[in-house]
Amino acid sequence: MMTEAKVSRRDSLRNIAALGAVVAVGASALAAAPAEAAQPHMNRALSDLQAALAQLNAALPDKGGHRVKAIALVTQAIDEVTKGMAVGAM
Repeated sequence: MMTEAKVSRRDSLRNIAALGAVVAVGASALAAAPAEAAQPHMNRALSDLQAALAQLNAALPDKGGHRVKAIALVTQAIDEVTKGMAVGAM
């Protein structure tokens, strides 16, 4: 018998906030669009990290804190890749 997982209001708000961060990072990546053509590997890494973050946000929250930590680390990685792309565009 399958049971439905309940997502708490706190987890829902956290997911919405994380999605907002992804949108903000995506917007800043679009602002650096000319640099993307010269950095295909960084562009691909950014895209893969954004996809990973979306999957982590969609996952059930009952992972003993590991999912939340993974979300923070992937968000940090997205920020670092974006900053690296900006430096590489100079």
